[in-house]
Amino acid sequence: MQANAMPAVQYTVWPDDLHGHRFIVKLVIERPDPAGQIIAMPAWIPGSYLIRDFSKHTETISAFTSIKKTGLRKSIPLERLDNDRWRLPKNSASCEIITKVYAFDQSVRTAYLDQERGFFNPTSLCLAVQGQAHLPCSLAIAPPTDQSLLGWNAHCTLAQVKTDLQGFGFYLAKNYDDLIDHPVAMGHFDLIEWQLYGTPHAMAIQGLTAEQSELLDKEQLARDLSKICAETIRLFEPRKPKAPFSRYLFIVNAALDGYGGLEHHNSTALLCKRDQLPYQDHDAKTPKKTYEEFLGLCSHEYFHAWLVKRIQPKAFQPYDLGGRNHTRLLWLFEGFTSYYDDLQLLRSKTISLPRYLELLTNNWNGVLRNPGRHKQTVADSSFDAWTKYYQMDENTPNAVVSYYAKGALIALGLDLVMRHHSSGKISLDDLMRYLWKEHGKPFLGINQYSLDLAISQIMGITFNKVWQDFKKNYINGTQDLPLQLWLTQIAGISVSLKSARFLDDLKLSLGIRHADSHGWLKLTHVLDGGLAQQAGLAPHDLISSINGQRVNSSRLDPVLASLKRSKRLSFHYFRQDKECNASIALKLNSPVQYEIKTNKSNSF
Repeated sequence: MQANAMPAVQYTVWPDDLHGHRFIVKLVIERPDPAGQIIAMPAWIPGSYLIRDFSKHTETISAFTSIKKTGLRKSIPLERLDNDRWRLPKNSASCEIITKVYAFDQSVRTAYLDQERGFFNPTSLCLAVQGQAHLPCSLAIAPPTDQSLLGWNAHCTLAQVKTDLQGFGFYLAKNYDDLIDHPVAMGHFDLIEWQLYGTPHAMAIQGLTAEQSELLDKEQLARDLSKICAETIRLFEPRKPKAPFSRYLFIVNAALDGYGGLEHHNSTALLCKRDQLPYQDHDAKTPKKTYEEFLGLCSHEYFHAWLVKRIQPKAFQPYDLGGRNHTRLLWLFEGFTSYYDDLQLLRSKTISLPRYLELLTNNWNGVLRNPGRHKQTVADSSFDAWTKYYQMDENTPNAVVSYYAKGALIALGLDLVMRHHSSGKISLDDLMRYLWKEHGKPFLGINQYSLDLAISQIMGITFNKVWQDFKKNYINGTQDLPLQLWLTQIAGISVSLKSARFLDDLKLSLGIRHADSHGWLKLTHVLDGGLAQQAGLAPHDLISSINGQRVNSSRLDPVLASLKRSKRLSFHYFRQDKECNASIALKLNSPVQYEIKTNKSNSF
C-alpha cells in the first residue's frame, strides 16, 4: 500500500508475547480532532448482548507524535475520561496510540493468543476514533517474529490490499463498523474450500491434534456444508441463486470443550468440541448427533449473514458500542434463525426427517419445562437480553423465556398458520424473501411496524386480525402456542402426549436441576411449582439422601426409580453447612410433554 493512499485511520496488530498472551496494537490517527480527539474501546460486540468492558484487558496505552511527520517520537499525554475512553490534547498533530492487550479467552467474542494460535475480534483490540468512525481505515496484520512460527497463516475476510501468501499484510475496511465485523485468526489450519454459485467458501479449523488432522473428513464437511449453504442461498434468491458476499469463511476453534458461534457479514467464528467434527474412521452411514449439532451451529450462523447482519433491527443502525442497544425483536432475529438452522439441515438432507422431528420435539418440550414462559414475553425477553438472558442465575428458568427457543416455536407456528390461511401457497419462506428484498438488500432496518407491514403485504389484509391475535397471545403475551393442534390439523403430523416412565415423571415433578460438587448432589435450579420447591429445597443446597438412601449425581436416577411405591419424599441436605431435613407427599405433577410420530409423507 502506497503511503499517499493510506487512510486517515490505520491499525497494526502484532502477536507480540505468545507465552504472555499479549497483542500490541498501533493506531495511527493522521488528522486528530483539534478540539481534543477522543478514542474509545467498545463495551460490547454486536451479536452478543452483554456489556463486556473490553478495555479491562488493555494493560498499557501510550500516545506519541508520528515519526513520519517529525522524524522523532515524542510522548503525548492521554486523559482518561472513563472506563472505555481517552482524550488527546487539543490541536494534536498526526499521532500514534500504542496499546498492549491481554488475550486469553477461548470464546468467539474476544481475543486469544498463545504459541499454538491467535484470534481476535477487532472490538477487543482496536480503539474507535470518535468522529472518524465513518471513514475508511486499514488493518495491518503482522506475523509473529518467533522463527519457529514462520509457518503461520492468517485468515480474515476484510478486503485485501497487499498481503503475502500466508495472509499477513494490509487490509482495508469501509469504516469502523466494517472493521469490527471481520475477526482474524492466525496459526496452523486445516483448510476446506468449495465454490457455491460462483462464491468461494472456506472453513479454517484450528485446535486439532496431529492424528485428528490426518483423519479429518474434509470431503464430508465440504459436501454437507455446501448443501446446507446452498439451501439458504436458494431460500433468499430462488430464481437466480447468489450469495450477498464475495466470499465466506467459517473460522473454527476445535477445543476440548465449549460450543457457540458469533455471526459476521462475511464470516463466522465457531467454537466446538473436537469430537463434534467428522473423521474418516467413523461410519458415515450413521452420522453422530454431535456432528449434526455442529452442522446446526454452522447453519445457524450462516443464516445470520442474511437475518440480523443485513436484515437488521432498526435499533442497531447504527450500533452504539458504548452502551446497551435494546430491541424487542430478538425473538425474530434469533428465534427465526433457530427455526431455520435445523430446517435447512432437513431440506439439504444432511439429517433425516425423524431426526429433525426429534430436534423439534426436544426444543418444544424444553420450553414447556420452564415456568418462566408464563411470566415473561419473548418481546420482553428480547429487550431484557442484556440483563437477564445473558446474565443467567439460579432463578432464570422461573423468570425468563428464551427468545431463541420460544422464538423458534413462534416461527414454526407462524409458518403453519400462514400456510393454512393461504391454502399452502404462502409460507414463512415468502416472508423471509420479502424482508430480504425490501430491507436486507437496501440495508433498511426493521421495527415492529415494518414487520406488520411485511406480513400484511404478502398475506393480505384479511390476515391482519389473525396476525394481531398471534402477536397478542404468543409474542406480547405468555400463552403457549397450540402446536399440537396446528401440527396435526395443518401439517398432518401425528402429535400425542408423551407417555412418561415413573422415573421421568418423578424427575420432572421434582423440578430440580443439579450438578456434581465434590461428590455431592448440588441443586443449581429449583423450579416453581415443583415438589422440591414445595418441600423447601433451594438452589445451592447439597442433597445427601432421599428417603434414607445416599444420593449423588450418578445415584440419583436409581434412587428415584426405587421410590415407585413410596407415598412421601424425605430429603436430607445441607444449606450453608447446616444440616436440614424436608418432607413432602409424593404426588406426580409433571409439565405436559409431547412426542411427534414420524410420517414420511410430511414435508417442510
